[in-house]
Amino acid sequence: MVTVLPQVSRLGEIALDILFPRYCVGCRKEGSFICDSCLLSQPLIVPPVCPLCGRPQASGILCSDCIRWKAEIDGIRSPFRFEGVIQQAVYQLKYRNLRAIAPMLAGLLYDFMKITPVRGDALVPVPLHKSRIRERGYNQSALLAKELAKLSGLPVIQNSLVKHEKSMPQARSANVEERKKNVSGVFSIRDERLTGRSVILIDDVSTSGATLDACAGVLKEAGVLSVWGLTLAREI
Repeated sequence: MVTVLPQVSRLGEIALDILFPRYCVGCRKEGSFICDSCLLSQPLIVPPVCPLCGRPQASGILCSDCIRWKAEIDGIRSPFRFEGVIQQAVYQLKYRNLRAIAPMLAGLLYDFMKITPVRGDALVPVPLHKSRIRERGYNQSALLAKELAKLSGLPVIQNSLVKHEKSMPQARSANVEERKKNVSGVFSIRDERLTGRSVILIDDVSTSGATLDACAGVLKEAGVLSVWGLTLAREI
């Protein structure tokens, strides 16, 4: 029975591909959610980067924004700029219920993890407020974390870090200071499962880093040793 299950699962995937063909979210070419051509044209974030926020920084030292930033998070890393086909992919995952793209995006994150030092012994998705979960039906960051766990072997710990208050979507905030205020006090810890661990926060996009940093502050108050942010894309 155990040896048959993977074969059955694969047959199910093949059947779904026949009934619902996959199209590139960038160019609509059939075959994959992101075709090789669109992926190759996707802008990358390449070193040197600011060691804290992860944005390109020619000197490889703290950028001018991070020198002034009293950050709780230990660092943020992202493989892609938030534009092009990755921006389309995040939009489809987040707002168009294309959950099936999560394994491919997690695979891109895993490839990045193998060549980029992001330290941690547990994956924690950035939580959504329960009202947002009801509206959307899922947390896109949790989907990415679950798929990344399958590849990396790291455990996913959910529902320890929670978002207990609703906030305005960060994209609607005009500037960094507004984004920081928008997420101040909205996260909390509900148990001790993360105490003494080193955490990798998983999210789809980092804009200012305010959400990741707010989570990091709460986690460290609860006894988490270190917190790194890992997102698929970063606004530059």
